[in-house]
Amino acid sequence: MTQKPLKQTLARNALSRLAQLLTPPWWRSAPADPGAPTAPSSPAAATSKSLAPGTPGATAAPRPRILILNASLAGPLGNSARLLALLESHLSPHADLVRAELAGPDAFGFERLEPALRNADAFVIATGTHWDSWSSPLQKFLEDATPAEATQLWLGKPVAVLVTEHSTGGKGVLSRLQGVLVTLGCTLPPLSGLVLSQAAQLARAGGERAAALAADFWSPEDVRVAAHNLLLAARQPRVAWKTWPVDRADFHRVWLRP
Repeated sequence: MTQKPLKQTLARNALSRLAQLLTPPWWRSAPADPGAPTAPSSPAAATSKSLAPGTPGATAAPRPRILILNASLAGPLGNSARLLALLESHLSPHADLVRAELAGPDAFGFERLEPALRNADAFVIATGTHWDSWSSPLQKFLEDATPAEATQLWLGKPVAVLVTEHSTGGKGVLSRLQGVLVTLGCTLPPLSGLVLSQAAQLARAGGERAAALAADFWSPEDVRVAAHNLLLAARQPRVAWKTWPVDRADFHRVWLRP
């Protein structure tokens, strides 16, 4: 009479062990909420392989290196900078951050940023909305980055995108910019891009009924989710992504014949 319960117990234990073996290690050890005041792990205590970021098989450091690019035309004084400051408050307890401005007197171009891009485990890019597109400094940066398309500088590295707008156009900017970054080689964590608009902020401030109707609009508090998901993705081991052939020698050639 005791054999049947014993067999059931053994079967449950076997299934439990099989589930543990099939579950990726980064799911089994998911980090805490980025907003929680937990002490970060010391890089000296890391047991991961000492491989450069982006190398297949490398595991990101306990404190991933995140490069933050502010492409706002207003530089450190604009709305995008304020939104980035909020995002950084969630990232900084858990990651080493480097921030660079793409506009203004202290602006960085692609060439100066290339070493930081190569050493980063993940990226954040913020821009305003200008005539249904991103800022001109960001466009110049992306054009200059063309020779690095599908290289280890970008390949497999997660990116979060923040867009600010006055009223409309920002969602199209977000979607198209994410598409460009994926083509360069980046990956997109879930819920890692958002658009913050002045219109949504005004709706939230318009009384109880207006705030209730605007509850589905993006808000500054949503950057907490983007930060959490970016950190999760940045801590995952790199994998051996494949790339297709890319023209690096003559992509400026004139192909239209008179």
